[in-house]
Amino acid sequence: MRKYGYLVVEGPHDVEFAYRLLSPLGVKRIQYKKDLDKFFYNLIPESYPLEDDDIQKRMPIPVFLQSETHAIAIHSATGDSQLVDWMEENIAILGLNGITGLGILLDADSEISANQRYAEITQELAKKLPMIKPLAIGMIKQGQPNFGVFVLPDNSSVGTLENLLLESAEVVYPDLLKLARDYVSEAKEKAGLKPSELKELKNAGKNKAIIGTMATIMKPGKSVQVSIQDNRWLREPTTLSLPRIKAVQEFLQILFELPVESTQQLN
Repeated sequence: MRKYGYLVVEGPHDVEFAYRLLSPLGVKRIQYKKDLDKFFYNLIPESYPLEDDDIQKRMPIPVFLQSETHAIAIHSATGDSQLVDWMEENIAILGLNGITGLGILLDADSEISANQRYAEITQELAKKLPMIKPLAIGMIKQGQPNFGVFVLPDNSSVGTLENLLLESAEVVYPDLLKLARDYVSEAKEKAGLKPSELKELKNAGKNKAIIGTMATIMKPGKSVQVSIQDNRWLREPTTLSLPRIKAVQEFLQILFELPVESTQQLN
């Protein structure tokens, strides 16, 4: 019998980030419903549009990962304000009895500390899912199910997923990273843009612009999450062994009780 896990993250970039960390632990992406463990069938909507009749809304289908021993659903909440809402809704669908691990992955961001983000999440959990009681930021409360909240980049620093991608780029794409940084800096100074058009190009926004520039070179016309999935950001042992990236992977491994011995099976 498989062990089941459910992870809710802020957005599609975070989905691919989590997938790249989980893939070396032996679970692989499932493309076809016929191959998916039936435990997760009820997370797949049967009709479109949904109850709110919004035809602009994307279908809220998780990315499913699976092995002979595990099945994990990773759900994009499309924003931090809906993280607990999505978890509440899908726990109501799945129930808690069969789940090995439940987790939340979110950013600290540039203006709110990791501890403050964690405090906000725990307050929401207390209101909507009082049966789930977190242990501490970045820590996993062992039980049935295991539960934990990890605030990127490292449960203490201000930052986002992009901070970890920049650390990876220093190792695998140092020349492209320098060019992207120079381009973003020059564009800010010399592109003749209005202040209103540059207001987001600071802190986390600047990091996103650098990562986006790099992704555009490697995957023209495609999104950053496609580059995370296909390129070398998180595919090599040298990047997965970086301390802050390794800490996220170890959190997920313990949360879902994945075997340690599979960690070198990169693909």
